[in-house]
Amino acid sequence: MNLNSIAEKYSDPNAAREFFEKQCWPNGTVCPFCGLVGESYRLKAKPDSKAPVRAGVWKCGGCRKQFTVTKGTIFEDSHIPLSTWLMAIHLICASKKGMSAHQLHRMLGVTYKSAWFMVHRLRYAVAHSPLAEQLTGIVEMDETYIGGKRTKKQRLALKPKTGERDIDQPMTTDNKQPVLAMVQRGGEVRSHHVQRVNSANLRPIIWHDVEYGARIMTDSGTVLHGAIHPRKHDQVNHKREEYGRYEGGLCISTNTVEGFFSLLKRGIIGTYHHVGSQHLHRYLSEFDFRYNTRKITDGERSCRLIAKTSGKRLMYKDIVPEKQAF
Repeated sequence: MNLNSIAEKYSDPNAAREFFEKQCWPNGTVCPFCGLVGESYRLKAKPDSKAPVRAGVWKCGGCRKQFTVTKGTIFEDSHIPLSTWLMAIHLICASKKGMSAHQLHRMLGVTYKSAWFMVHRLRYAVAHSPLAEQLTGIVEMDETYIGGKRTKKQRLALKPKTGERDIDQPMTTDNKQPVLAMVQRGGEVRSHHVQRVNSANLRPIIWHDVEYGARIMTDSGTVLHGAIHPRKHDQVNHKREEYGRYEGGLCISTNTVEGFFSLLKRGIIGTYHHVGSQHLHRYLSEFDFRYNTRKITDGERSCRLIAKTSGKRLMYKDIVPEKQAF
């Protein structure tokens, strides 16, 4: 699948809807109300009926309720055609470092508000399931901080005035958002936005996402060591310019997780420019999904994203308070 094939085959709304049905229901239609599989039939208006039937409507043979492929998904109640959704999905999945809502707004001909809500719903769809398999084998961990530099006005405000005593200078990370990432070598990544990097916050995340018998590799920081204990733990000392060493034929390093951070930061700096702290976890889900599907084609990645949209729905009021102007 590429942009040419999408424009040629799925520009028609009916063709796009049938494609979504194949991706969301690979084993037969699934009723979103009772969960019955393969027992639904497509509704068609009778020849002498004066009441038309909307295209794409199915009726469950069990609970007798009507539904479409968008029911119970992130596309529910969306006025944007599925053909436009399909184009947006492919553009995001085919972009190495993501695609901004402003660019989708210009390329797809939708409003910026619609494009912004579309990409947030797609990020919500690819979020990790709480029941996802744990990371095993060799797992590299590290933390980083997302955020820009202080402005000149902010730096001047921190300087003491004439006649006043020096104030404690804040750390360079005080105005940034901490992110913890865990990468299984040759496998998947899990990244989390945390309020503060300490053992109390990191320990529950690590115990939930990493198998107990995994071998952990970090830098020389003491916070992660306290959260990992008593698991097997190897460290590299970046302060002494040690970025990798071999012990018994095994490479001790954190280069894999640092590579993920490079993609994350280049995407935020170069594509999105700034990210609200209340939405950072969704951006992390997007970059996790793209990294975890790096070994498949863009078309396969798009189909996998569509399959993840079932059973999830994100309302606009859930991410934008009513009193907040867009």
